[in-house]
Amino acid sequence: MVFMAIRIFIFSLLCTASAIATDKPNVLWITSEDNDYGWLGCYGNKQAKTPRLDKLAAGGLLFKHAYSNAPVCAVARSTILNGAYAPTMGTQHMRSRHAIPKKYKPYVSYLKSQGYYCTNRSKTDYNFAGNDKAIWDACSGKAHYKNRPKGAPFFSIFNLTVSHESSLFKKKKKGGKTRLDPAKVTLRPYLPDLPGIRSDVAHYHDIITNLDTQIGKILDNLAADGLAEDTIIFYYGDHGGITPRGKRYLKDTGTHIPMLVHVPKKWQHLSPFKPGSGIDETVAFVDLAPTLLSLIGMDKPEQMQGRAFLGLKREEPGKEDVVFLYADRFDEIYGMRRGITDGRWKYIRRFTPHLPAAPYSYYQFGQKGWNSWLDAWKGGKLTGRYKTTWEPNQPVEELFDTHADPWEVKNLATVATHVERLQNMRSRLKQTMIEVNDTGIIPEPMFSDLTVGKTITNYAASRKNDIPALVDLAFKASARNPKNLPQFISLLKSEDPVQRYWATLGCVILGKKSSTAENALNQLLDDKHSAIRVQAASALITVGKQEAGTSALLKELSRDNNEYSQLNLINTFKQLNLTSKIPDEWVDEVLKKGKGKSYVKRLAQQVRDERSGKDK
Repeated sequence: MVFMAIRIFIFSLLCTASAIATDKPNVLWITSEDNDYGWLGCYGNKQAKTPRLDKLAAGGLLFKHAYSNAPVCAVARSTILNGAYAPTMGTQHMRSRHAIPKKYKPYVSYLKSQGYYCTNRSKTDYNFAGNDKAIWDACSGKAHYKNRPKGAPFFSIFNLTVSHESSLFKKKKKGGKTRLDPAKVTLRPYLPDLPGIRSDVAHYHDIITNLDTQIGKILDNLAADGLAEDTIIFYYGDHGGITPRGKRYLKDTGTHIPMLVHVPKKWQHLSPFKPGSGIDETVAFVDLAPTLLSLIGMDKPEQMQGRAFLGLKREEPGKEDVVFLYADRFDEIYGMRRGITDGRWKYIRRFTPHLPAAPYSYYQFGQKGWNSWLDAWKGGKLTGRYKTTWEPNQPVEELFDTHADPWEVKNLATVATHVERLQNMRSRLKQTMIEVNDTGIIPEPMFSDLTVGKTITNYAASRKNDIPALVDLAFKASARNPKNLPQFISLLKSEDPVQRYWATLGCVILGKKSSTAENALNQLLDDKHSAIRVQAASALITVGKQEAGTSALLKELSRDNNEYSQLNLINTFKQLNLTSKIPDEWVDEVLKKGKGKSYVKRLAQQVRDERSGKDK
């Protein structure tokens, strides 16, 4: 009897495994790097040559308004993997690797619990503490669904890097004639008409065609393996790019991605949309994990913030739904921006409007196009928006009608007829930041000081009642309104370091108009937190106290600060054109003992290159 019971139990397990294999679809994700929606023929680019993607769109679903919540890879991936906003988790800073609470589990763990064989080929870079590869059944350049156990359903990612921004770097660019004559390529109106940019655009069209070919091979192999009718296919770009003002920008060129989904006939009941449709509802990366779980019949875990847009657990979009967009430190450069879009109207707010709109990273200067734009600006050859993007004191707010102005060159924030819409979208962004407990209002250099024994997510949650006032203060600090100065002066003495930081930054942004705050700012040169000391010194310099401010910044170099505080400090030296004041000995010490390829070390190398004449 016991033996018979064991046989029955084993048989039931086999039946369960078989049910999982036959009752759940395979899912294949194909991702490409650094290309916004506008490079594909199926999205209306008449100069594109993308036959395989166009065919996939014709027989599948083309999402007209799909967005990467962040315009850079690691931040975007943290959002995708956990189905939660990076600023909620504290993963909004590029390659920061801050710890996150254990409740945030990657969607992979839920798939594996349902018997899925999960492979990743092979990009990770998930932007939070942990072993990225350990979550997968296989994660390498050889990972493949073909290696799954017999009868197991699969989830497989093929991440294609051919379109990465580095593909336009000189060392990777292949010579020879491009398919399109650079003189005849269509330039987007936000780009200056320069030979270097025309060349890069022509080359990138060829790169996108190469990407299309690679995707075609993956699809052909799937069909040859007899799996096409059992597999739901997603293709999407990991964020925008690749030419200037794409990647790292909250404009659509940085966040509006191509997303195509093919649902085979067998699984059509999981989609409310007719094949061949263009889908008008907005979707974003935060929605991918809930959608994936919905496709296999699982409920969305409580910590996931996105909306399932396909599957048995699909959630209908709300009339007031907006996509939340965010940008903070990218590589070496600090700066904070937030945005929302409903698919047509886009609102962007700069919380550091005193900084230029370019660059947001120095990595991009491997490209000829970026360098040609920079050289033209330095040479005084530019006017209008082509010139001002490199200069400080940017617009605090931007409002765009992306239907009438798809390339976002006409800022409607100052147009009287759009005042009501501007106010509504400003309020909506503020409310969104409050709802998600946006940890971006806490300076990254303070993370380690404020989170002893816990994560920045937990710290922000512990201050949930304070978040509305702190977000409001951040809006006031960035508003460049002298009427807010009395509140800033009062809060410079606050016991709350986050309040002191934003009050100090408000003085920096006001510039000379904050001169009456001089005495209070002087008191903050000995603040407990480096981020506040540095901002206070910067504010003093802006009100004309050059010697006192510069002396304080130089003193900061000798302090035992954490890596992010050092990074913020050198950012400030560069912003104020004071890198010549940094002692050679400090630069040498960082280069000698700095961690690997850390961003602090990169900035120190830039300072050395400036002095040796190797820089641009």
